[in-house]
Amino acid sequence: MIDSSRFPVALLLLVSMAFASAQESGAGTPDEPAAPADFVQKGQIVPVSDEGIDEGDDEATVPEIDDDELLDAEFQLFKELMSENVLDEADTVAKRVVELSIRTHGPQSNQFAKALTNLAIVQFQTEQYDAAVQNFESAIEIIEDNEDRLNIQLINPLKGLGAAQLESGRPDLASQTFQRAVHVTHVNEGPHNMDQLELLESIAETHIRMGDMDAAKDAQDTIYAINIREHQLDAPALVPALMRRAAWQHRAGFIFDERATYRRAIRIIEDHEGKESINLVEPLIRLGRSYFYMDTSGQASFHDTSMASGEIYFRRATRIAAESPDSSWQVVAQAGLALGDFYIYGNIVQRARQAYSDTWELLSQNEESLKVRRKQLESVITLKQDKLPMYASSDTQSSSDDNTNPLLQGRVTLNYEVSPRGRATNIKLVEASPEEFERMVSTVQRELRRRIYRPRLEDGVVVATPDQVLSHRFFYRQSDLDALRAEEAAR
Repeated sequence: MIDSSRFPVALLLLVSMAFASAQESGAGTPDEPAAPADFVQKGQIVPVSDEGIDEGDDEATVPEIDDDELLDAEFQLFKELMSENVLDEADTVAKRVVELSIRTHGPQSNQFAKALTNLAIVQFQTEQYDAAVQNFESAIEIIEDNEDRLNIQLINPLKGLGAAQLESGRPDLASQTFQRAVHVTHVNEGPHNMDQLELLESIAETHIRMGDMDAAKDAQDTIYAINIREHQLDAPALVPALMRRAAWQHRAGFIFDERATYRRAIRIIEDHEGKESINLVEPLIRLGRSYFYMDTSGQASFHDTSMASGEIYFRRATRIAAESPDSSWQVVAQAGLALGDFYIYGNIVQRARQAYSDTWELLSQNEESLKVRRKQLESVITLKQDKLPMYASSDTQSSSDDNTNPLLQGRVTLNYEVSPRGRATNIKLVEASPEEFERMVSTVQRELRRRIYRPRLEDGVVVATPDQVLSHRFFYRQSDLDALRAEEAAR
């Protein structure tokens, strides 16, 4: 299991972009963008067959394939590889598409810009962040030259550029890029458009990385205001927005706000669907999970309660899942796993084992449920983890870049075992590069000891799982390393 402290919202943006961008690349002219639903299915390669060929012919005529048809076929292959997460092959195909786009439409065409965007998306997902930044920037420059600085075709490469900048250690640049993308949506779709919401979520996450919680909260408040404007205040259509808002509040550490948001979603569902609605299961589970955490917002007007207070929400979710006529084995399993996780958090091991064992039996009924069992119970699942520091120090993040002191990447890798109680044991250091950053090593080790896991099961029984790996990437500057070496030499 590898944890590189990735950026979930940006990653979701890029996954969605991969298909939107790729389908656009098969479109006709720059003035006629493709529909956002799917790839344009034109000009497919025609396979050769024996039908219609005279046996007396010395040579069979092979249908000619022009570059446009080949380009469309390669884009289709790229889409399939991305959907299957075959990134190495997708990278190769994306590079072929770039070459074909140059040959077919030229190095200054919008089609070439879209091909560069797709290549950059693959590079982002394979952690080639510098290359991704360069290709996103090149795509943006081409579109600006062909259209203008406010053209709607800029949104996808701007999304990707912001995500790549963030992962390469420049949240300040990422924030500016995401803000520009939001401005482009305002110009093209109006100030209250719904398409900007993912960008605003990315801006909020970027501000969290920079430690500016007030700015992050402002971005989330804007998202909420747009959703309120789009939906009625207590309409069921508002519930998905409330669930996303609560999830962000959880990440930001605003646990009391998170609980209030989930309770509001629950009230809306109860008012419109009744108190036994199957749609209550997920918000009840999430509300229960909020009691595993301490609030970090500093709101003294709230008073925390014990973790045991969350049990009532898990039990209610479990009862509704078991008794509702609209339920399914998937919902019952979800509630059962959540109850087992609650007991693991509380170190109530026997009850946790019973909940997991019951769920194992439920998921052993057919091939479909066995797939879920393999994913949820036959491997270790991380239940609780805190963010690891991205930078060697606050000075590392705040220092300006120059050629003599750029951001460099370090890594800490640990090997450990997950015990039947869901805790990391037998922790061993595998790699510390550079080895001088001992404080970062200690921080990663301390965080690993605090993590909580859903333990693995074999034949319905909880067991220990050895040979787990945590690999944490962080940023430092040469000046940081030089200072540590000087300090060591002075001892």
